[in-house]
Amino acid sequence: MERCGANRQFSAALGAEPRELYQARDYLALYRSAAEILALKADMARLRDLPNEGVIVTAPGDDCDFVSRFFAPHHGLDEDPVTGSTHCYLIPFWAERLGKQTLFGRQLSKRGGELFCENGTERVRIGGHAVTYLTGEIEVPLTL
Repeated sequence: MERCGANRQFSAALGAEPRELYQARDYLALYRSAAEILALKADMARLRDLPNEGVIVTAPGDDCDFVSRFFAPHHGLDEDPVTGSTHCYLIPFWAERLGKQTLFGRQLSKRGGELFCENGTERVRIGGHAVTYLTGEIEVPLTL
């Protein structure tokens, strides 16, 4: 993840300028507090104009290690309730900042969720309570 500077377009899309901004597949915007994260008024049309696929916003938590939200209007998803893939960025990010490998995160979407996280040497581990929204079977033919 590479640090970059926030611009007016980015700040207008979220309704507040982040303290720090990083760029990879998604943007990762760091704010000062959970209250700032809750107060963000994301403009989906403006977020769609940004070049990256999604926007992760995060801050230190009040009663947890960190909080986050995730917006992905490029994929038809205004705000994801609880996003495992964004925590693949967030866990190492916060583990380094906080100097600890076991973390407790909270995603502050409307539905919300709590994630129990561990920063491993090659992988991150994420656990928590989940809501099942789809079950099914897939058949993959073997080719010889």
